[in-house]
Amino acid sequence: MIKVLIVEDEREIAAHVAKYIAREGFQSIVLNSGEMVIETVKKDLPDIIVLDVMLPVKDGVTCCKEIREFSDIPIIMLTARKTEHDRIIGLQAGVDDYVCKPFSAKELMLRIQAILKRSGVENNVIVTGLQLDKNGYLLKYNSQEVKLTHLEFSLLSLLSQKPGRIYSREQIIELAYNNQPDISDRAIDSHIKNIRKKIRLLNIDKNVIETTYGAGFRFIPLD
Repeated sequence: MIKVLIVEDEREIAAHVAKYIAREGFQSIVLNSGEMVIETVKKDLPDIIVLDVMLPVKDGVTCCKEIREFSDIPIIMLTARKTEHDRIIGLQAGVDDYVCKPFSAKELMLRIQAILKRSGVENNVIVTGLQLDKNGYLLKYNSQEVKLTHLEFSLLSLLSQKPGRIYSREQIIELAYNNQPDISDRAIDSHIKNIRKKIRLLNIDKNVIETTYGAGFRFIPLD
């Protein structure tokens, strides 16, 4: 599971970000000062850090400089400062991106996902509210996971790449299964049924794979 270290002294902001990250299937670690940042990074090995500039004990820029002495872990800096000078200081310290306060948690999550994708930190396909782990053909949500078959994983990966787009059975066979001769329309329906059952095992009531009669199937994000 992807670990996100959140270092933010405003507890309401930290809790809000942590809640949103959990909904996306990530694990969050929260610190409210810069005191234990270095020790936490070395011990818990987070995949990305969301780091506020103004922190008690040790400020975010100092924390970033110290982290860069031993790690190139991606860092997103939160700041209320919007001047070019302040951004340059952060970039010189080694941050990967900036988010200015006030900010949208959804925008922050999109930035996290984009950086993880660019950096190659994770081997997962990030879906809104869900996580597809390529290594074990796992579908994850919060702290839960279910195992998919290779064919189920391929189908769900295809649908989730473009939420809302309708894929016909013929397109699924062509794009997800490379026109394998043993994959039929009936097999597609069976895989869809099994994926829905496994999604319900994650305590998700929403139907994230919607049937459009006469057309095919589409993926509906949780949010």
